[in-house]
Amino acid sequence: MDYIKEAFQKVKQDIENLQREQISLELILAELKDQINEINRCLVELKAKDNLFNQNNQTEGLNKTTPSQQTPTHNSLFKAPKDQFLGVSIRNEGVPTDRQTDRQTDRQTQKDSITDAIEILKSLDNIKKEIRIKFKKLTDKEWLVFSIIYQLDEEKGFADYKTISEKLNLTESSIRDYIGRLIKKQIPLEKIKINNKSIRISISNNLKKIATLPTILQLREL
Repeated sequence: MDYIKEAFQKVKQDIENLQREQISLELILAELKDQINEINRCLVELKAKDNLFNQNNQTEGLNKTTPSQQTPTHNSLFKAPKDQFLGVSIRNEGVPTDRQTDRQTDRQTQKDSITDAIEILKSLDNIKKEIRIKFKKLTDKEWLVFSIIYQLDEEKGFADYKTISEKLNLTESSIRDYIGRLIKKQIPLEKIKINNKSIRISISNNLKKIATLPTILQLREL
């Protein structure tokens, strides 16, 4: 009987190990999918910027050639050097012909955009550091409980003690204890009581907007 009991325990342990490996593989696949989506998004943005750049160059070329084709060869156009210095055509009733100001404005806009992008990247780096510090403090068991909550939240919008305990083969009291530890460690979980009976646990929307579960795992392992 002891032999059979040990055999069943070994099988049970093997199943748990397989489940953990499955979770890890799912996290890796999800992370790869996110990276592929990010690469595709960047390629689309680069292509759009390239098309816009080419269109601007074509438009600027047309603007440069059009006045030379339409400007009459009348001597009155060259009688006012001051007007020419100001970049204003007398025949065109004061329409500017010098695009230097536009170029300066474009450069300033690009500079402001780059500055904003740098600030955003700095903010993201700070957020990632904060997430990494918080989640590195979790034990392996606490991390496993959190990852199950995150997965259930994505699947059906919330998790509960019973489902988590069934997934991890732990008692509901143990799950309550782990969730209490997570909250004490300032992991962004939300608990809602339904009809004064069942408790629903979910991940903070702010965290879900910032980082996916695979991203959090990657930050934790740094």
